Amino acid sequence: MPRKRATIREVAQATGLSPAAVSYALRGLQVSEETMERVRAAAAELGYEADPIARALASGRSGMIGLLCGSLEDLWQQSLAVGISRGLREKERYALILDAVGDPARERILAQQLRDQRVDGLIVQPIDPAASFWPELCESVPVVAIGDSLVGTAGEVVFDNRRGVTLALEHLRTLGHRKVAILTSTRASTPDRPADVHVTAEADRLGLDIEVTTAPHELAGATSVARDILAAKRPSAVFCFADSIAYGVYAAAKELEMSIPRDVSVMGYDDHPMSGLLTPGLTTVDWDIDGIVRAAVRLIAAATDGAPRRRRVVQAPTLRERGSVARLP
Repeated sequence: MPRKRATIREVAQATGLSPAAVSYALRGLQVSEETMERVRAAAAELGYEADPIARALASGRSGMIGLLCGSLEDLWQQSLAVGISRGLREKERYALILDAVGDPARERILAQQLRDQRVDGLIVQPIDPAASFWPELCESVPVVAIGDSLVGTAGEVVFDNRRGVTLALEHLRTLGHRKVAILTSTRASTPDRPADVHVTAEADRLGLDIEVTTAPHELAGATSVARDILAAKRPSAVFCFADSIAYGVYAAAKELEMSIPRDVSVMGYDDHPMSGLLTPGLTTVDWDIDGIVRAAVRLIAAATDGAPRRRRVVQAPTLRERGSVARLP
C-alpha cells in the first residue's frame, strides 16, 4: 500500500508548534533559524510534502509557467526551452511547454488554452506578433515575449533584428556576394515579421539580388527546399533565418555534390552549439541564448510576483565567423 501523505498537523504535533507556525517555518517566514531547522527536520523525517493543490488554492498560484514555442523542430528553440525550464525550476516554478509547430492558428489556440488552464504566466516566442488576440490575452495573464515585441506584455526580450540582418548581409556583400537566397520559416500568413521586412530593405540598400523562400526547420523539409534552390537558382550564398534551416542547405549541397563554401556560401542566424561542429563550421549570428534565458526568467518571475512595471530587454547580436562563407574573386 502507498504511504499516506503526512499532514502539517502531524509535523506540528512532532515539534510542539501550531500548524500556522509550522507553515511559516516551512516557508521561512516570521520564525527563528533554529525553529526553521527543527521543523524542516521533522517534516523530512515524517515524509511531509506540501500539497500542491492546497497550496495553489491558498495562494491563488499554480507555480506553472506556460512556455509556448514557435516550433520545436528548430534546435535553437529546443535549447531555449531547456534553459528556461531549468531557470524556472531554480525559482521554484515549473514550465508547461507547448509547440505551435510553426502554425499561427495553432499558436492562438494554445495560448488561449494556457490562459484558461490558469498558468501563473506565459513566455512566448510569437510566430505572428501582429495577431489581434495578443492584447486581450496579455490583459488576462502576465506575458513575456521573446524575439519580437507584443502589445500589452508584462515584459519582453526582443532581438535587434535590424542589426542582426545588417551584420549578415554586409558580411556577405563585403566578401563579394551579390546573388543571395534567403530561407525563412515565416509563412505567407505572417509577412510582417520584423526580420523578414528588414532583410528586403537592407538588400535594396546594399544592392543585393535576393529571393526569399519559406523553408521548415525540420531537416528533411529544409533539405528539399534548399535542393531546389541550389539546383535551379544557383545563388552564390544562402542566408538562413535559423541554423536548423542552414543544416538543410548543408545536406542538399552534399546530395548535389556541391562544396561549401567553394560552390555556395551558407550563413545561419542563431549560433546553435551544433553549428561549430559542422565541416566547415557555420558562420552565423549569435544572440547569446544564456542571456535570453536569464532575462526571460527574471521578467516572468517579477511579473507573476506582481511587479507593476513593464520591462524591455533588447538583445544585441554578434557575428560568429567560421568557414562556411568564401570570398568571391
